[in-house]
Amino acid sequence: MSFPYDFGFVPSTLGGDGDPLDVLVLMDEPAFPGCRLTCRVIGLIQGEETDQDRTMRNDRVVAIESANHSFAHVRHISDLGPTFEHEIEAFFVNYHRQSGSEFRVLGLKGPTAAQKAIKQARKAAKKKARA
Repeated sequence: MSFPYDFGFVPSTLGGDGDPLDVLVLMDEPAFPGCRLTCRVIGLIQGEETDQDRTMRNDRVVAIESANHSFAHVRHISDLGPTFEHEIEAFFVNYHRQSGSEFRVLGLKGPTAAQKAIKQARKAAKKKARA
């Protein structure tokens, strides 16, 4: 199963699942592993993952690559429409099912919530680095 969009992480962050905060990047052409992108944050997919007996938050930032043309008009995740919401929810549910875990979308939030999540994930990473 391949990701429907480019997928990576926000550097210097720590998400609720103990990994860097995930980011789904919408762009005209696919990127390659290891590259760093400049993006405009448009929202947050709030999610919960259950793996064996443990349930944890596993949110995903949604962003548009800065030089993108196809999604240049998109400023808020809601601008992508309900089809995007259904497709991305189905993808993550099926993706996690293949790895033996469950994923549930808790909600979609706008860029303000996404920026707040990034800020919290940066604080969590700094706190862990000091420990």
